[in-house]
Amino acid sequence: MLWPQNAVTAPLNPLVPAQSGRLLTIDHRTAYRYRAPVLLGPHRLMLRPRESRDLRIIRSTLTVTPDATVTWAQDVAGNAVATATFPSQSTTDRLEVNCSTDVELTAPAWPVFDIAASAISFPFRYSDEDWTDLGALAVIQHADPDGRLAAWAQGFVAGTPTDTLSLLKDLSAGVAGHLVYETRDDEGTQSPTESLERRAGSCRDFAVLFAEAARSLGFGARLVSGYLYEPDEGAVGSQGAGSTHAWAEVYVPGAGWIPFDPTNRSLGGANLIPVAVVRDLAQAAPVAGSFAGGGEAFEGMSVEVSVAAR
Repeated sequence: MLWPQNAVTAPLNPLVPAQSGRLLTIDHRTAYRYRAPVLLGPHRLMLRPRESRDLRIIRSTLTVTPDATVTWAQDVAGNAVATATFPSQSTTDRLEVNCSTDVELTAPAWPVFDIAASAISFPFRYSDEDWTDLGALAVIQHADPDGRLAAWAQGFVAGTPTDTLSLLKDLSAGVAGHLVYETRDDEGTQSPTESLERRAGSCRDFAVLFAEAARSLGFGARLVSGYLYEPDEGAVGSQGAGSTHAWAEVYVPGAGWIPFDPTNRSLGGANLIPVAVVRDLAQAAPVAGSFAGGGEAFEGMSVEVSVAAR
């Protein structure tokens, strides 16, 4: 399946020249192996990056083996979701999903956020409209019965009032200072209290702890799944020049959604390529589906990701 080049290339403000960006190619391959032929159920695929002012898709192809009928839709958050449906009587001993995308990334390395006067200092109050629209994104998603997460997050509030952006930067740096990065191949994320207890986690755990801590302070926050581009291979969590990655965004009036990568203590999206924004990272699985076969049919899976300059 092939998408044509995006026809809209002009900047939002016609008086401002378009910013020259990085041209990147993302290749993401997921392969499943089965010891015996199985029947594949529908599979949900979230692999197409999210276009925005800072990210333009030039070309994207999605291939599924064995052949499948692929349909597209947008979920409630506006993420592109493909559904691969396989012939009902066809069996296979393998499944491969390949997505190759060329993008132009123009997010600045040193972003300036035009925060509304009403939100420059924390605490502030969202407008009624913003509060309604943020909904569950402003509600803590993991139990904190002893208030440990809330107390930990409150420790970063230097005073009342305090600078909003500085507070969020300190909170992001605090996550990186509290947790030791580790690679975890198992699915899912730790709860924030588990991360605080273990003092270690993957990029997913860093992102969840930061987002939940921000929510405990009254901010609207969402989790982001996508890719990290790091040509110098110096970023935490990078594997080669690029890899899958998770981070968070916080909504601040005037500035909008501000990306924070607590794993790398970074601010802004200069090296981040989002695929899905979600309330909970469980909603952002790149490939999810089912199969019918013997209990020992599943043999294994592999994931290969490459993010490289064109």
